[in-house]
Amino acid sequence: MLALAGYPMIAAAQDTSSTMGNPGPSTIQDSPSTTDATTTQSTGVADGTDASGDDIVVTGIRASLRKSIDLKRDAQGIVDAISAEDIGKFPDTNLAESLQRITGVSIDRSNGEGQFVTVRGFGPEYNLVTLNGRQLATSIIGDGNSAPVSRSFDFANLASEGVAALEVYKSGRASVPSGGIGSTINIRTPRPFDKMGLRGSLSARGVMDTSQNGKNDITPEVSGIISNTFADDRIGVLLLGSFQERHFSANQANIGFRDGYLGSENNWGSLAPAGDPRAANITNRPDATDVYQVPQNGGYDVVNGKRQRINGQAVLQFKPTDSLTATVDYTYSRNTIDIRDNSVGIWYNHGDTSSAWTDGPVAGPVFYTERFGAGETKDLAYSASQTSARSENKALGGNLTWKAPGGVTMVLDVNHSTAESKPNSPYGNSNSVGTAVFGIQNQTINFENTLPVISFNTYAGIDPRNAANIVPTGSAFRNSYFRDEINQVQVKGHYDHDGGFLDSLDWGVQYTDNKVRSAYSVLQNDTWGGTGGDSAAQRAAAAALLPDSLFNLTSIPDKFSGLSGSNDPNIVQSFYSFDLPSVVKLLDPAYKICGGNGQCLIPYTTDSRVREKTIAPYFQFNGKFEVASVPGHIIGGVRYETTNVTASALVPTPSGARQNSQNEFNILFAGTGFTSFRGSYQNWLPSVDFDIEPVDSVKLRASYSHTITRADYGSLQGGQRLDTLFRVGGGTGSVGNPNLIPYKSKNIDLSAEWYYGNESYISVGYFHKNVANYIGNTVVNTNIAGITSPTTTFNGVTRNGPRYQAALNALGANATFAQIRDYIGTNYPGGVVNGTIIAQPNDPQVNFVIQTPFNSDQTANVDGFEFAIQHNFWQTGFGTILNYTIVNGNRNYDNRLPSSVSQFAVTGLSDSANAVLFYDKNGLQARVAYNYRKGYLAGAGVNPTYINTYGQFDVSASYAITKNIGIFVEGINVNSEDRGGHLRSNNNITFATKQDPRYSAGARITF
Repeated sequence: MLALAGYPMIAAAQDTSSTMGNPGPSTIQDSPSTTDATTTQSTGVADGTDASGDDIVVTGIRASLRKSIDLKRDAQGIVDAISAEDIGKFPDTNLAESLQRITGVSIDRSNGEGQFVTVRGFGPEYNLVTLNGRQLATSIIGDGNSAPVSRSFDFANLASEGVAALEVYKSGRASVPSGGIGSTINIRTPRPFDKMGLRGSLSARGVMDTSQNGKNDITPEVSGIISNTFADDRIGVLLLGSFQERHFSANQANIGFRDGYLGSENNWGSLAPAGDPRAANITNRPDATDVYQVPQNGGYDVVNGKRQRINGQAVLQFKPTDSLTATVDYTYSRNTIDIRDNSVGIWYNHGDTSSAWTDGPVAGPVFYTERFGAGETKDLAYSASQTSARSENKALGGNLTWKAPGGVTMVLDVNHSTAESKPNSPYGNSNSVGTAVFGIQNQTINFENTLPVISFNTYAGIDPRNAANIVPTGSAFRNSYFRDEINQVQVKGHYDHDGGFLDSLDWGVQYTDNKVRSAYSVLQNDTWGGTGGDSAAQRAAAAALLPDSLFNLTSIPDKFSGLSGSNDPNIVQSFYSFDLPSVVKLLDPAYKICGGNGQCLIPYTTDSRVREKTIAPYFQFNGKFEVASVPGHIIGGVRYETTNVTASALVPTPSGARQNSQNEFNILFAGTGFTSFRGSYQNWLPSVDFDIEPVDSVKLRASYSHTITRADYGSLQGGQRLDTLFRVGGGTGSVGNPNLIPYKSKNIDLSAEWYYGNESYISVGYFHKNVANYIGNTVVNTNIAGITSPTTTFNGVTRNGPRYQAALNALGANATFAQIRDYIGTNYPGGVVNGTIIAQPNDPQVNFVIQTPFNSDQTANVDGFEFAIQHNFWQTGFGTILNYTIVNGNRNYDNRLPSSVSQFAVTGLSDSANAVLFYDKNGLQARVAYNYRKGYLAGAGVNPTYINTYGQFDVSASYAITKNIGIFVEGINVNSEDRGGHLRSNNNITFATKQDPRYSAGARITF
């Protein structure tokens, strides 16, 4: 519903064909209006006039805007599109960043780039992405802390040069594949028959990301595409290749918090109650009914990354007769990312603390301090982490379109696509090695600035800047794997009727076989007190393996310059960073942190499979009418889907537990077991689109539809999973449910549009969604497999095993974990192994909170308004596009309730806006664009997660040296907008990320 212009220029339009509702290679691609929209956009190197003959059609921005208005006005249903300006030239280098220009579309960014798309408040898991109308296999490896489960599509995997158009179906339609409550987003790739003859382009640019720590690397982006037709335009071939490399940094403060407690609660980790001597150290303590959250850990991460993306396409088209067209296409993408993260961090034991708080009813921390005795040898952690993953996507499709006599068109379309994400390192996809300096006297986090200020003091003789004091500690090597394979067959028919109310009919059936595998394992060494042991001698022996030359002193304040708090004199000034592979090679032979042979990728302990088989027939009619000389159109149809689900899982079998520290325990496993479950569901999905033009230049629209979104794979997977790490309060786990039915939404769309000029319009839209079948989690408190623990707390009651209690009796109630462990090791042979206390059968059983997903009776209403205006300022060359989306829901999170109260809330809802000013005249194009997204609820578990309001400026310009040669420059996030998030209170800052502009310059040749 908008058209953005300049370089890069966006011409957003809607499908004008009432008969071509399915966004596939046989429908929209062959629609004359859509083909024109793809091939007549500004190239960015033109003089603003039309070309003729066999040359590529070139128009200026204003003509492109006029074309987009024509497409929008003639459309039926709510369908927005962004088209390539020319072959191989999409408006933005990142597809998600192009989509955010559309009214109602906002994005999530990762490492400074657009990654996921939210439409009308519904996040990436609620939006289906197709490729040329075919369901596209997707894979995301996740954060590395658990097995991947998401259906979301990562738009960073695909290069924009290989995209002809992005089509966003906001309203449901029978002929459009199901799966997106928010939208169905179709990625349409170019075809040689889009425009006959030889055409192509070559583009090269250099990119400098100014976020790089201490570097100014300029990295390349190159692409080339060529298309030609032969044999009297009966045969067409298209080839495309692109390569992109980017170097970046993403420095971030991260703070973890405990659950939300009421001021009246007395739990481990809560504030000291009245009567406790520590209560005198609390300023403005939360009242009994106030909710608050205390910090658990905090750190600064200095992150350096590299991403490489390779894309390729090959298309062969053959038209043996005027009525028969065959197309075979192959799309390939590979995206590799390598991130090195060095961090300094602290961890709270919630002993001798002092703090200050804001006023309730949701109290936030002003500061939180803890003091430690000299004998506690509290640690300051220096860690090195590495994220290294590769995602590979392959899609092979075939299409046969026959235009039969009598206005009938038949289509056979087949598709095989795979997506695979896996580690790209011998150490796994997400791994970390810890070191520490022991001897912290006190530590503090201050929350009065955008950047939480972490500070500490050490005891005399302990210098954290002396590398000789660094001791290796724990480590974790995580191995995640995700693969999605889709085999799909579609048979479609279309009938054009001449005259009368009936304009055309569409019908078809689609069969989809979706097979998903998600696997995970972790090799974790919980020696956080010191690799090899936590005695002074053991720590010294381990530290001797790490030469001082291995460590590099890294400053902190300059990594966060511009964020308030970075200049605080109390902030951690520096820490030691190091190379993870180098430390692993030194420690593994002696301490076998990778098995002693460097084999960090252990076999999968969690291996889940989900298979969905869906058959979906549909029927749709398209009518046109006139009432009192007022023209109108109506499209009505229904789609029926039946899906069978098979879910199986190989999961580890728990055998016991161990205690690693005062509040850290691990489950021990022995072997694995396989389980399998089945489920099924059916859906009827009706839809109707209606529009009239009561007066010239004014169009009114109304749509009603049912749409669905399927549950994530983790909710469907069979098998019980236990989180390896648990606390003194017990453990957590989950079990899937393959009988879950999809989320279902009943949608209403209304819009009014006034086209008051050839290139100017105003539109107002309203949407309403009533969503049911929300997936909730029912919780069962139970013991699993008889797992015990040396000490555990449940419902506020602490139970100690006989050995643990004997140690407390001998040492006193304030004994440290190290003292208790040493006592047990001395008096109970076999009770301590590798510095951890091994649980025994006569210890108290551990309570586990097991979550099982189910379709709740909760429903949610989401509605909103979309406003857009496009205006050209006569013949000055200047123009503007403005849009604003308001999204509201009736299910909000109540921050005043503690974590113990279950809540249901809809995430992702937020207002968004775009403002663009462009210029196009005499071969010069320029654009200034601002994108805004209001803060929103990103997660709604036992604690809410909020993302702060974000606003980014982008600029670009291009100049046509000749008709076929142009140069361009581009700036992304030129206002250096930073990102942040929080929990219940704005003072509960969870992260603050420093971001800087990214610039590029290059040239493009077309022929």
